[in-house]
Amino acid sequence: MMRLLTGTDNNEDTNYFNFVPHSVDAFGSTVIAEGCDQDRQIFWIHAWTVNSSGIITQVREYFNTSLTVTRFASNGSKPVSITSLHCPSVWESSLSGRGGKSVPGLVLAI
Repeated sequence: MMRLLTGTDNNEDTNYFNFVPHSVDAFGSTVIAEGCDQDRQIFWIHAWTVNSSGIITQVREYFNTSLTVTRFASNGSKPVSITSLHCPSVWESSLSGRGGKSVPGLVLAI
């Protein structure tokens, strides 16, 4: 995949990747875009961090992975026990199970 995305793949049949978003969701400074390349059955998720001026400051990219985004919160400066934390899910990928194959699951805490 890296050779395809960087343009170093010399194979004429595989030197393109069709990024067609299925969904785009935003919460706070995080934007999640999910889509797939139907021809290759590759599912992708981009997680962008955007500053107050609308400039993307960080990009995370996931391929053939199921992603769950949770909101991580603590009680300010008080020490918090790991067992008492509650991290509600704010977004879950929906395309990863459609390819009929098992994919690894990741949790992104924001």
